[in-house]
Amino acid sequence: MKQGIKIAMLILALVAVNINAQKSSMEEFQIAKANRKSYQAMYVINESDKTKMDAVIRNIGNVLEDPRLKGKLKIVLLAFGGGVEIFKKNNAYSSQLLSLKEKGVIFLQCENTLQERHISKEELYDFIHYTPSGNGEIILRKYEGWAIVKP
Repeated sequence: MKQGIKIAMLILALVAVNINAQKSSMEEFQIAKANRKSYQAMYVINESDKTKMDAVIRNIGNVLEDPRLKGKLKIVLLAFGGGVEIFKKNNAYSSQLLSLKEKGVIFLQCENTLQERHISKEELYDFIHYTPSGNGEIILRKYEGWAIVKP
């Protein structure tokens, strides 16, 4: 009987310690602070899936509203592969892209994709910039310290 009470007391003590440890770690957690003068992020879309394209546009819009990053963030949206669909004229994204453009977002298209898919630059919006290789751009930007985001 005494053995059972001792085991029960030990279990209660361990549970109490565990609860206090969890509570302590939750209280100590703090969200990230924007201590730098500027930040750069490259969002990547390489799929023509509507859900993915909607997500990348929504994610960019959300981060532009983050009060910690207001006025400190440079964003590039890079498209290659199937992602080229987001930059084609007269698609469902024209007003959203123009709104992001007004907020300073830069749009970048891989020229390899255009060549492989036989797409002319005239089929894309006139505010699109071009890079020889989407993957090359990701690699170079990563080593420049850019955050690479693929929703």
